[in-house]
Amino acid sequence: MNTLFIKNMVCNRCIMVVQNELDKLGLTVKKIKLGEVTLDKEITPEEKNNLDKVLIPLGFELIDDKKSRIIEKIKNIIIDLVHHQDNDTKSNLSDVLSSQLHHDYNYLSNLFSEVEGITIEKYFIAQKVEKVKELLVYDELSLSEIAFRLNYSSVAYLSNQFKKVTGLTPSYFKQIKEGKRKPLDKL
Repeated sequence: MNTLFIKNMVCNRCIMVVQNELDKLGLTVKKIKLGEVTLDKEITPEEKNNLDKVLIPLGFELIDDKKSRIIEKIKNIIIDLVHHQDNDTKSNLSDVLSSQLHHDYNYLSNLFSEVEGITIEKYFIAQKVEKVKELLVYDELSLSEIAFRLNYSSVAYLSNQFKKVTGLTPSYFKQIKEGKRKPLDKL
């Protein structure tokens, strides 16, 4: 097994933490990306056990079964699309997932819903709403710019989706978040 699949690797910091643990165990990484590590050699059962012991307390987990790997790949593709790319493409999510995972979208959608208890679309929307929250708190972009960056057809559509998920309007969310933040010199 040259390629390991690791659950909960969702950001660049996760990649650094996993890379660090692999280095400590003397395992040489050829390639590492969200949810996936390619090693230069087969991992022994003992090395796998040791890796499991250090990853689990950090919130990560080795994934062995095929279905769980596919679910984790779906999540990582969505997280990458929403949080790590300036999404210039107007590609359909179903097309992106099908082409990257080499499976029919209906299969992926049914598997995801069965295992996770929510649809891929709801997971995608939840990720987009989290990104909107992050961008609102940074206060660097207008709502129109956020809508454009996240490929919303309009500010109204973004606002409606945001309110449906959070119960708050984006402007109210921004207002209450700013009220809770203290200037650095007041800490």
